[in-house]
Amino acid sequence: MIAKSDILQVKKDIEGFVGSKVRVKANKGRKRIVVKEGILENTYPSIFIVRIQNEFEDTCRSVCYSYTDVLTNTVELSLCK
Repeated sequence: MIAKSDILQVKKDIEGFVGSKVRVKANKGRKRIVVKEGILENTYPSIFIVRIQNEFEDTCRSVCYSYTDVLTNTVELSLCK
């Protein structure tokens, strides 16, 4: 079971990287894993937003994930160099 203190710790850890370039590895189910790089844009009480630059066009899109996704290893977040 996921405790509220665990979620708050993950939120606190992620808040320190706002504005940094991150790599997001998301498990979309049925053996589909998506790896994208973007900028950690903002954090909110239950979600965080990553702005991803489209590879082929000059457009950006924002993708949001929850802190529980990080705790359950559905989403892995790592810093880019």
